[in-house]
Formats: sequence, structure tokens, C-alpha cells
Amino acid sequence: MNQAFHNPLPIPVLGFCAYSGTGKTTLLLKLIPELNRRGLRLAVIKHAHHDFDVDVPGKDSYELRKAGARQMLVASHVRWALMTEDARDSDPELTHLLEQIEADKVDIVLVEGFKKLALPKVELHRAAHGKPFIHTDDPNILAVACCDDTILPGDTPRLDINNVSNIADFVENHIRHWRPACPVLPLAPSCGCEADMSKTLSVRQGIDAILERVHPVSQSEAVHLDELDGRVLAENAISPVDVPQQTNSAMDGFAFRFADPMPERLNIVGSSFAGHGFDGTVGDGEAVRIMTGAPLPAGADSVQPREMAEDRGDSVSLLGKLSLGQHVRLAGEDIAAGAVALTSGNRIDAAATGLLASLGFDKVKVNRRPRVAVFSTGDEVSEPGDTLKPSCIYDSNRFTIKAMAKRLGCEVIDLGIIEDSEASLMATLQDGASRADVVISSGGVSVGDADYIKTALEKLGQIGFWRINMRPGRPLAFGEINNRLFFGLPGNPVAVMVSFLQFVQPALRKLAGEKDYAPRLIPAITDEPLRSRSGRTEFFRGIFRLGDDGRLHVSTTGAQGSGMLSSMVKGNCLIVIGEPDEQVPAGSTVYIQPFADLL
Repeated sequence: MNQAFHNPLPIPVLGFCAYSGTGKTTLLLKLIPELNRRGLRLAVIKHAHHDFDVDVPGKDSYELRKAGARQMLVASHVRWALMTEDARDSDPELTHLLEQIEADKVDIVLVEGFKKLALPKVELHRAAHGKPFIHTDDPNILAVACCDDTILPGDTPRLDINNVSNIADFVENHIRHWRPACPVLPLAPSCGCEADMSKTLSVRQGIDAILERVHPVSQSEAVHLDELDGRVLAENAISPVDVPQQTNSAMDGFAFRFADPMPERLNIVGSSFAGHGFDGTVGDGEAVRIMTGAPLPAGADSVQPREMAEDRGDSVSLLGKLSLGQHVRLAGEDIAAGAVALTSGNRIDAAATGLLASLGFDKVKVNRRPRVAVFSTGDEVSEPGDTLKPSCIYDSNRFTIKAMAKRLGCEVIDLGIIEDSEASLMATLQDGASRADVVISSGGVSVGDADYIKTALEKLGQIGFWRINMRPGRPLAFGEINNRLFFGLPGNPVAVMVSFLQFVQPALRKLAGEKDYAPRLIPAITDEPLRSRSGRTEFFRGIFRLGDDGRLHVSTTGAQGSGMLSSMVKGNCLIVIGEPDEQVPAGSTVYIQPFADLL
């Protein structure tokens, strides 16, 4: 069984595999010069199955390394070499070794060995050796280079092991047609297959099934600029003016009419300020002092920055290279009058508010805010501020859900804490469905004896109780009560937050009319190994930061218990480990989901 392999480079990696004695090195010694002759730049990685040293005793570099230097770099005018002490119990990691390659200086990396890895490979085979084929059990083998006596089973392409030119042609063709693999993102859209609601669902299947039932609100209202933050635009905002409204200067300097050649001196005939332009016309051999944002005078077509000019009071000499139209912002080059400035379905933030204001809008039409009713269940749940009874806990979930819903621009109706009884739950569910677009509860969606919510919901609406292949947050209830959406979230505080982020958030965004929302996933380097379980999406609470190498790095917040609310406070993201992954080594690329939007 092949081990997983990820190519971290923007160039192809091609392996050569064979049983010992087949002649891998002999072939490469002939192939490399042939590929060089064809203009290809090569890097080669060889897996040695024994202890080796590239240096010799007595050399300064050898003695310095043996004295304790973990890395020793020795260089001359023709080459440099970096030797690294990296003792380990297992084989070296090819991905780590590839990251040491200067990918901008080579066209392909040839790898000798590492035959157990799932990397593209050419198998070498000689019939006289009597060895079995490798490609019959390895789908990553692209071709078999073999001798004339070899009877090759299957339809794998055949190469002549004794014809270096033939193998070089194959390598060239591989480079020509190679494309980087698209990253497999966790939470990526599914294939469109209908989810089987009777079985355990993936996170993506759950999201898709929910979004199919969500229909955006149809009502809209005109809202003033000061109240727009977080609202969703109901119709396209058409610009009534050009932006910028007039052709103007991008620099403090001198406006002039370009000519080739330019006069050594230009006569200064006036000034142009923002709000107070120059009324005359700039002629040949003339210039106008101009400020950033000031309208370009008639006759002028270019601007020279002040620091690139020699101002003599009544005349100016322009220094350096000049070009027609330099440092000029044309009217309408940002947004032309009549063009769509913002499309409907956009959630308005500070930048969008500023843009609308710059176009002269004082009000725009936005969708009605979704209304969300929230309650917690359980006789053990107490209201914050009350005296905590024995064996009870304070309600945190309700306040977390309300805060996240408000950040999504929703109106929130607080239904409080509901006791564990079917009658109370039914009354609360009916009340919430009569007043809100969405009803959200926390707790009571497991299989405990006191979880009355399932029976209550079955009497009131169409509800599905799902097991989601994720951690934290496995149980989830979703459905409709009187044509209103219902979410039954888990009781553990962290599971509530994670479930809200993955399932409730996209539903509320679509309900509000926001278009094309997708969770924001950013690649980062994990600073510690992570373990999951195949077939399950894992959400670790993480802390991401910018590393000294200029890349994002992430580590967990520590213990990951579902009830450890402090881990969400310490963290600034979720580390999302997709269903295929069981072990993610330190140094691997993972995807993080920042908290910035809601938490």
C-alpha cells in the first residue's frame, strides 16, 4: 500500500523505482546528460539505505560538523553544499527534502528510491532478474522501462530501458503536460450527489442539505448610511457619477503638455488646488503647479512629481524620464457613471459604506434583517446572575449564539431557558416559529432519557436528526416548524460554536440574501503533529501567527475537550482537518478558518 505524498513544489517530481540491481543509477547517469543536452535543468534526490557521509575526516567542514554544528554550509566560487545532521528512526521525508530544492532554478526533480510513496514514477524492469512487477500494485507508475524480453502485462506505457533518448522523450513530455495538483480543500463543495438523510453525513453534505431548504428573505427597506454596516444590499447600486468625477493629478507637482522633445524650461502660469482649479489653458512650454486630487487644467495631459522638478519660481525644469499621461487619474477610471458600483447580495462593510457615500448615496435599499429566536434547554441550566444550584451549570450557549447571530446582522429574540418537558418545549417552539425566521436551540439533541426535544419536534414539524462526521459537534437537528427553519445544536459549548460556524452561519447568510458565501480557508504550516480519524472532519482550536519565514504558522490551543470554552477564547481560528487525513506531521500545510467574522 502506497504512502501519501504531496508535492510542495511548483515543478514536477518524477521517481524512478526498481528492485536492487536493476540499474537505476546507471540509467540516471546516462539520462541526466541527455536531458541537460536538451536544455533541461535538473535536481536529483537519492534515497540511501545506509549511513553515509559526503565529507572526509581532516577537512575543516568535517571537523566543525563533528564538533557539534547541526548544519554545516561550505561554499566556493563553483558550488556550495549544506550538510545537516538529522538522525531519525524512520526514512527521511521526501516532502521535507523537496522543500530544500531551489525550485526556481530547476525544471524537474528526479527521485531515485522512495518507491513506497504515491508519487509519479517510472518503473525499471529486467526480465532476466526474475522479479515481479511493481506497477501492478502501484497506480502511480506512469510507464515501465524494460528490456525486449519483458512481457508487460496490462496497458501501462512501455519504454526501452536501453534507449536513453526514448526515456528522455518521456520525461520531456511529462514536464510539458504536468500541472500542479489543485489543493483538496476541506469543506469544499460536494459532487452534487443527494445526501442520504438516513445515514451519517459529512460536514459538506450537511451544509448542502441545509442550504437547499433556505430561501432568502424577500422584504427590503431603504436604510441610511449610518445604519448600513452588516446589512445585505437588496439591489445593484448604480453609480450616478464618474469616480473620480474629473481627471486629476495623482501627485503634488507640475501639470504640463507633453511633447517630444520637451523644452528645458517651462513657464509657470498658475496653480491648481483640490476644489480650486486653474481656469486657463496650458499651452506648449507652460506648466501649472498642481496638488494631489486637483483637476487637470485644460491643455495639460501629464504631471511630474515635485521631487523630480527644479522649481525656479516663475519657471520649472522637469527632471528624469517623461511619458505622456504620467501621474494622471482619468475621470471614471475607477467607476464610470452608469456602471454597477456594488452588486446586490453584497454584505456592506465600512469600505462599501464609504464607497456608497463617495457616490452621493445617503440611503440604499437593503434586505430585511433575518429574525432569530434562541433558547437553551435543560433543568441543569441556570441563568447567569442567579445563584447556582447544586449539579447545575450557567447558560453560556444562548449568549454565544445570540452574539454570533447579531454579528451576522440578525434581529435576536431571546426565549430564555426552557425546562425539560415536552409541553414547555412545544410551546416554546411554536412561539419562536411564530415570531422568527429561524429558531435555534442548544442541548437536548442527543439520545438521553430527558431529551424531549425530539418528540416535541416530531409533532410540530419536519425535522431530521443527523449524525455529522465531525468533532466536536456530532449531533445536529435541522428542519422546519410552520415553514420556519429550526436548528438543534449540541449542548457542549465548543460544539455549539463550531456547529454554528459550519451550519447556521451559511444558512443565515443565505437567508439574509448574501450571495456566494463560502467559508474562508487559509493555508498555514502546523507547528505540531495533528491526529484525526479517517472519514471524519476534525476542528482543532488553533492560534495562527506570522512566522519568521514569512508564512502563516498555526498551533493548537492545547487540550481540545468539547466543554473547554476557554480554548475558543485563547484561539483565533479553527484548524480544519479533512476526512481523508489521519495523521498530519508537523511542518505540513493545513487549512485554518479564522474567527474574525464572528468570534
